[in-house]
Amino acid sequence: MDVQQLEQVEVETVYLTDTAAETVRNLLVQKNVPDYGLRVFVAGGGCSGMQYGMALEAEARNYDHVIEKDGVKVFVDPTSMMYLNQATIDYVDSIMGGGFKIENPNAVTSCGCGTSFKTKDSGGYTESAGGGCGCGG
Repeated sequence: MDVQQLEQVEVETVYLTDTAAETVRNLLVQKNVPDYGLRVFVAGGGCSGMQYGMALEAEARNYDHVIEKDGVKVFVDPTSMMYLNQATIDYVDSIMGGGFKIENPNAVTSCGCGTSFKTKDSGGYTESAGGGCGCGG
């Protein structure tokens, strides 16, 4: 009997919680753009070196990863996906206010405000580096 080994292939993706999907869907209706999607991206900057960004967009761009959850589309460009792969986007409503929160397994340090982060490969990371910053978080 010949046994084949199966190679496990990890698919690049981000996850959207039910709460985040519902919040985006409601936002799209409020803005009167129900067919738009949520662009999630990573840009240089922020007190930890990289920061998250989000915007509403009409359609995906060439080469975008398009993830759909409960009718909500999420667009991620290939460069941002390198930093966001396997991240979970949630919406948290607290006494201090509501907002989107990204749980990113690729971030080794993050800023107190939750919008800035550093990865092991983004340079300047040391095991003893703290996650504090002056962003008021």
